[in-house]
Amino acid sequence: MSVQAVGTAFSPLDAAWDLDEGLYAGALKQNMAWLCGLLPYGQAAQVMARIGKRRVSESSLWRLAQQVGQGLQRQPTLEPPPEAGPATADPTTRLLSMDGGMVNIHGEGWKELKVGLVGTVIADEPTSTDKAPSVHTTDLHYCAVLGDVSAFTPVLRDLAHRTDFQQATRSCITADGAAWIWNLADAYFPDSTQIVDYSHARQHLSLAAQARFPDCPFQADAWFHAHTDDLFNGLLKPIVADLQQADLADSAAYFQAHQHRMDYAQFQDAGYPIGSGSVESEIKQFKHRLDGPGMYWSRQGAENMIPIRAAVLDGSFDLRWATAA
Repeated sequence: MSVQAVGTAFSPLDAAWDLDEGLYAGALKQNMAWLCGLLPYGQAAQVMARIGKRRVSESSLWRLAQQVGQGLQRQPTLEPPPEAGPATADPTTRLLSMDGGMVNIHGEGWKELKVGLVGTVIADEPTSTDKAPSVHTTDLHYCAVLGDVSAFTPVLRDLAHRTDFQQATRSCITADGAAWIWNLADAYFPDSTQIVDYSHARQHLSLAAQARFPDCPFQADAWFHAHTDDLFNGLLKPIVADLQQADLADSAAYFQAHQHRMDYAQFQDAGYPIGSGSVESEIKQFKHRLDGPGMYWSRQGAENMIPIRAAVLDGSFDLRWATAA
């Protein structure tokens, strides 16, 4: 790696120079890798020059990220966690969510980045007796894979294992309506309450209204608003029946298939999040590093960056660095 001090006397970190590898070892190397997960390589190089007082080329930072990213990628450990009993069960409410976003890979085109998170659900302080209870999610832990469901599954299960998701006495999976998500939920997390993101459900209701009255937007809007309360309260039979009568079988099938995941009033009263904003925000955070202006990724380069970015975003970078070391 090409690294030079800029202008000032040596700092204590200079004593960590490794003559055999030609790298700054220890804290400096760790911080440079963390910076690569936070910023594009060019910006990271500028921060190193201005704040770290060392000139590091973009190519050197890229090589460091490849090395560290490979080190942070470990084989998932899928041993089942200890069975939870009354004395050891986690009393908190836990959330698991997953979704996908597209990343442009050189020579392959747009490929899906599947992401997952586990967090703890916290009830907000009530601001008014008239408002429904609200919650937010904290202590978030992330995982992501550039690949299909078979590649994502062991990584998500490993995340759930490491965060004791299945030890919680109350847990939910809140996500959009993609079939692969609920297939995973049924297969590996059958005891968790399943919730289709409310905003996605409302979008489908709006699309159904437009299909129901394609030539009359006023009637479509009236139909949508008339059934919005039904949707929120889990009263989907009138919606399904009306769509079936109008020969809109596909629209009806969506609500029929997810009926047990759409009792939003009950979910909200129980203290579960009915929106998947946490995982959607996570996707944007990954894409901010992987799909910014002028960024150019090979598959290997993206795959090595993903675990660094995940560790930076959820604050686990130092712990994972120590574990990998």
